[in-house]
Amino acid sequence: MLTIAARPPSETAHTVAVLAFDGMTPFELGVVVEVFGLHRPELGELPWYELKVCAEQPGRDLRAVGGFSLKAEHGLDVLAAADTVIVPGVPDARGEASPALVAALRAAHARGARLVSICSGAFALAAAGLLDGRRATTHWRYAQQLAERFPAVQVDPDVLYVDNGAVLTSAGSAAGIDLCLYLVRSDHGARVANTVARRFVVPPHREGGHAQFIEAAVRAVPEEDDGVGRSMAWALDRLAQPLTVPVLARAASMSERSYLRHFTRRNGTSPMRWVIAQRVAASLPLLEAGGGSVEEVAAAVGFDSPATYRHHFARAMRTTPTAYRRSFGTAA
Repeated sequence: MLTIAARPPSETAHTVAVLAFDGMTPFELGVVVEVFGLHRPELGELPWYELKVCAEQPGRDLRAVGGFSLKAEHGLDVLAAADTVIVPGVPDARGEASPALVAALRAAHARGARLVSICSGAFALAAAGLLDGRRATTHWRYAQQLAERFPAVQVDPDVLYVDNGAVLTSAGSAAGIDLCLYLVRSDHGARVANTVARRFVVPPHREGGHAQFIEAAVRAVPEEDDGVGRSMAWALDRLAQPLTVPVLARAASMSERSYLRHFTRRNGTSPMRWVIAQRVAASLPLLEAGGGSVEEVAAAVGFDSPATYRHHFARAMRTTPTAYRRSFGTAA
């Protein structure tokens, strides 16, 4: 049996409460704990989150898929009082959320808390009426069921997550990582989110919907005989320079045809789509810093024109560089 305990309380930390329940799968809970509960000395003196794992009956053994159990220290009163409330799933998407959980979610929302769901957790938010009239997402397996059970919800099955301001929803389990990193980026800026992503060994941002490929790589020291890995590390240091398939293939000491085949097999995307994703990601901290124009940022990360930069930025981030700077310019 595993007991999940909170760190010593802090008067200034942003509190994140995550719901644990009997019969839950541990992955989604683990994602939340990893992002918001792990000590992060690499961030220096930056105040981090205060994580609280909550359950309807604190202290009770909660069975998890995989043959183990855990206990949560806190109850729904703590969940209702948190700054951010995360529901990582529900026991049964066809069942009813308990009145106690519904009341706690509504109380948190009324206080101005940020409500977040991962995967089937959207059913709990919908049962509390918090998704009525809002666009929301969930795992593709549950999308039709969510739409049928809660017709007031505008279900979008083709995105990784949806941000409605005070209420955010994400798709399947892995999309919970994307949404949690998005929350960190919203709170602390792209540099901090990228640092957390690197420790997580995941991309700091993925574009597209559920069936997308991962297009952003985590910088790593490649093996000596890994030509593709060497070329990726080499390119990340030269994003402002012209990068083409022939250039990358030469850096990998491979033919263009062989490079394309090996790169796509390794990364699930083409070299140039990967380069574009890296350039967009590299532009985020520059936009946040606010020291240069959008045109200067575009040139600094290697786009041949501001129009090209704006096009790819909008496709990846679902907003414009100017709007992103306006939202995150003071967060870094």
